Amino acid sequence: MPPTDGNRPPADANPAPRRRGGTVGSVTRAAAVKQGYTRGARTLASRSITGLARTRVTPNALTAAGVSLCGIASILVLFENRHEITFFWLAAVVFVAGSLLDILDGALARAGGRTTPFGAFLDSTTDRVSEGFMLTAIAFILARHDHPIFVAVAMAAVAGSFLVSYTRAKAEGLGLRGDVGIGSRAERVVVITAGLVLAPWGVLPWALVLLAATAWITVAQRVLHVRKQLMEVND
Repeated sequence: MPPTDGNRPPADANPAPRRRGGTVGSVTRAAAVKQGYTRGARTLASRSITGLARTRVTPNALTAAGVSLCGIASILVLFENRHEITFFWLAAVVFVAGSLLDILDGALARAGGRTTPFGAFLDSTTDRVSEGFMLTAIAFILARHDHPIFVAVAMAAVAGSFLVSYTRAKAEGLGLRGDVGIGSRAERVVVITAGLVLAPWGVLPWALVLLAATAWITVAQRVLHVRKQLMEVND
């Protein structure tokens, strides 16, 4: 049964390679590193969630809190014209807090045995909403400062980040691995946060360039990986 209710591992986490058609997908050094910190994050979350599992707090409540915090963070970004450091840094802190709840909701669901298919669906959907909120806010302030090229880059980043998740979901719907690539959600959160922290010094637009580039590279990597698996199955 697939992981459910927020209930899935942190977005784009890499499960162990599965055997299919007599072959086992190779694990690159980068993938091994990603698996390492994913397992570490899940272990830390599981340990920290023990007390919460005894309460009436539900995984879906944490999911809702996470997307709400990311929405608040995107609103804070809009006030950067009042005081850049204050509002960019505050937005970064709130955005990280909201993103961390994406780990905790899954840990809570597993610890309390409260996994549900709807929870998994809700968790995956709100991940996209959270990124959409923040990238839309960033695009707005770039338009405010007359940076039309970077507004277009922000839109490319939105499309790329959504397709990263879509390609994985579609691959797994076919019974294949779709979790490869350099730009999973964890990396996107890091890039967005770094861009916000360094935004007062003009780094945010270039963080978007990095985000868009890695997202689209990841999409290409996943498409090619799925093609390779299908070719191996048909051989």
